[in-house]
Amino acid sequence: MGTTLNPYLHFTDTARSALEFYRDVFGGTLNVMTFGDMGTEGPEAEKVMHGQLDTPSGFTLMASDTPEGMTRPEGAGISVSLSGDQAEELRGYYERLSGSGTVTMALEKQMWGDEFGMCTDRFGVDWLVNIAGSAT
Repeated sequence: MGTTLNPYLHFTDTARSALEFYRDVFGGTLNVMTFGDMGTEGPEAEKVMHGQLDTPSGFTLMASDTPEGMTRPEGAGISVSLSGDQAEELRGYYERLSGSGTVTMALEKQMWGDEFGMCTDRFGVDWLVNIAGSAT
């Protein structure tokens, strides 16, 4: 196995819902390990210690909930970017991600020739979508 780079998203207590939402958006296989699976009891047991979504397109998203006693890392100006030339696939992702969230820039043709849009999904994650324009 080679080296991979992928987003790891942090939530207070909505990691499972977020990962299930992303599975609906991107498809794929979701594996979730809870704190309870590792022996934690009580209300913390249902929180996600580690979740991983592997999609048919080769994306990997990881996520976790913040355990009691720890501070959730705040987003330090990071967005998740989707880009490529699969226009219909990327438009579908944008529509599903923004559908229950907020559009911050409509997905439309830009001065550099690509379609580009930005949104924040219902879990507060910022997404950038860029659809490569045709080379002429």
